[in-house]
Amino acid sequence: MTQLRKSSMRATAHPRSAPVRRKVALGSVAAIAVAATLAMPVSTAWAGSDHDRTGYGRADLQRDLDDIVRKDGVVGAEATLVDGKHRNSVRSGTADRETGQPVPRQGYFRMGSNTKTFVSTVVLQLVAEGRIRLNDTVHRWLPGVVDANGNDGRRITVRELLQHTSGLPDYDDSLPITDEAEFQKHRFDRYEPRELVDMAVRHRPLFEPGKGWSYSNTGYILVGMIIEKVTGQHWSDEVRERIIEPLGLKHTFSAGTRTGLPQPHAKGYQQFKPGGRLVDSTEVSMTWGGSAGDLITTSNDLTRFWQSLLGGKLLAPRQMAQMLRTVPAPEASEKVATEMGLGIFRTRLSCGGWSWGHGGTTLGHLNANGFTDKGKKGVIVMRSTNLASEDRDDRTDRLVDTALCAKK
Repeated sequence: MTQLRKSSMRATAHPRSAPVRRKVALGSVAAIAVAATLAMPVSTAWAGSDHDRTGYGRADLQRDLDDIVRKDGVVGAEATLVDGKHRNSVRSGTADRETGQPVPRQGYFRMGSNTKTFVSTVVLQLVAEGRIRLNDTVHRWLPGVVDANGNDGRRITVRELLQHTSGLPDYDDSLPITDEAEFQKHRFDRYEPRELVDMAVRHRPLFEPGKGWSYSNTGYILVGMIIEKVTGQHWSDEVRERIIEPLGLKHTFSAGTRTGLPQPHAKGYQQFKPGGRLVDSTEVSMTWGGSAGDLITTSNDLTRFWQSLLGGKLLAPRQMAQMLRTVPAPEASEKVATEMGLGIFRTRLSCGGWSWGHGGTTLGHLNANGFTDKGKKGVIVMRSTNLASEDRDDRTDRLVDTALCAKK
């Protein structure tokens, strides 16, 4: 989920993996010592086709995923590529540094900020039902919740929350997980949504609502609270009933207060500073993520979600058009042109054209993705390792771009 340099907790703003502005050491590894301790990649392809004879297929996907593991010091990774009727899934590296067991097929992982796309979809469904409007203010649904230090819920709309144009500070700047010692002390801390919002509004707004762009998990915590106020149900229940169950996503759910992952899964590893050791971060409270990034899923489920969303199965045309109406998101990436819709990013491809997606980063987990052609072509990469160098995601993002730019 994160934009972090000091802390490892922010729901990712970057359309493919994670934003450039971060507070903790989440990045590519530069430490030879760390890389040397990792097992050689275990490369395995499954559920594939012979599509690699032309364009970008299984062999290419495996090669590029192996490169991420070998060259970046990632412990384990999995990737799925869909292109028309063709689907390829591969894995590389190990699930556990101690045992050397291979990354499991379709293992559970924390999707981080990709949760925001699910939450935005629920809001737009409620809009279609006439139960809420995008121009409703935060105060309309949550009176007094955003009313401190110049932060004013009477001036912030639901649309601005969804599009990161609210100017609200990000609560994760105040979370007590900035280094390994703090992580070990606070990894199981639990937070209520109101506590997270209160952390944010202790600070002055970044800009007037609608007058800028800055990724803020605070906005999506508020959206989750608004969903509950509108429907009378927890945001995760609405996500389950409106998206997960209709699409048959049998391996996708909200972590809630759960601190572990179901089997099978690879262990998650977090590096808190460049060259630092990799810390097992598999067991952790995700209550700080909530509606900004606590969903757990598998590669197949997440692929089905994106194909269904972009294929028009979850939103009516009018609401889909609202979701895909973008504004510039200059903070999201220093390297590629990026724009923000409602819970979704639009990213310029090196070959021209654009991809749609929303990555996610949590402690020890990273997912990068991109889809084109109304979801018919897409790629998802999941890593069980978060690294601390600024360029830690370059190879991962390049894989997504290469796969989407390849011609049949």
